[in-house]
Amino acid sequence: MATSDLPSAATPQILPLPFPFRSEGRRMPHSSDPVVSVVIPCHDYGRYLPEAVASVVSQTFRDWEIVIVDDGSTDDSVEVAEALIARHPDRRIRLLKQANAGVSAARNTGIGASAGRYILPLDADDVITATMLEKTVAVLDSNPGIAIASTDVFAFTEDDLPPQAMPFPAYSRELLLQRLIMFYCSLFRREAWQTVGGYDESMRAGEDWDFWVGCVEHGFDAHHIHEPLFGARNKDTGLHVEAVENDLAIRARIVANHPGLFKPITRAWAQAVLSQDAEACLHDEHVPDDILTRAAEMDQFLTAVMALQRTTRVQYYHIKRLEKALAAHTGTVGPPIREKDALSTAPAV
Repeated sequence: MATSDLPSAATPQILPLPFPFRSEGRRMPHSSDPVVSVVIPCHDYGRYLPEAVASVVSQTFRDWEIVIVDDGSTDDSVEVAEALIARHPDRRIRLLKQANAGVSAARNTGIGASAGRYILPLDADDVITATMLEKTVAVLDSNPGIAIASTDVFAFTEDDLPPQAMPFPAYSRELLLQRLIMFYCSLFRREAWQTVGGYDESMRAGEDWDFWVGCVEHGFDAHHIHEPLFGARNKDTGLHVEAVENDLAIRARIVANHPGLFKPITRAWAQAVLSQDAEACLHDEHVPDDILTRAAEMDQFLTAVMALQRTTRVQYYHIKRLEKALAAHTGTVGPPIREKDALSTAPAV
């Protein structure tokens, strides 16, 4: 795969936050099944859940339901979910509760209990823009041969930094086998989930990639919308970090789960990782060239993105301090600067 195939990390687009969310559109009756089921697993993310739900309530496409699955939370997630349901009595929002079993099990539980012909997984700490459902539903409605509609993503943080859009390449079956080119938050047909058998509940990370590869294995096609309609909260923690740190082991699981899509040497390596001394098998000299090359390219891309985000944050806070100093010098009053705006890591003038 050429370097040019990678999403550009050098020139991110700067987008306005998708808040406050819009709320126009026609209200749908509760008497019929919804077109879309938005399934929101939540484990100890009660503080984020209102934003995720608000981003769905704001959709220009209105024929949806939300199924919140509390995955054994120890915080106030259940109380927050119940309050959100009470706040929107005219919306189809339900809460399911289960013992902690992981995000894959929570998604499977929510999808199994949902009624929509299209499914959108949405984690409790992420958001979608107001036209996400409208545009992805239009793709599936107008293309019976398409089972998945994915989009570009924008990353946003806990502070007031502008979100950064990350473009992804057009969908390609071959490219998906090489690296993850679709985020988990993509709209798909219910029959794809049924045919694949749902998310692999034994995988702690990489379960979305494994699910997409399962869709490839069963002949389901996808279409990518080149707009950042999904917002991923960048916390520098969470399952995506675990996925990066365990990339080769996750690749081995995916190869073993879908052996017919990979070469014999790659299948043998994956089996060795899963059944023998995984530590030794993950050393570069034991990894097949195709897997190692793809993993290196993905690592290079993710490293560049994270470095860019850190640099942007430092520069942003540095500008804020300069604005404050200028305001003090000229006697003008600017917006209040929070304590974390004085980061000691910013470059000196």
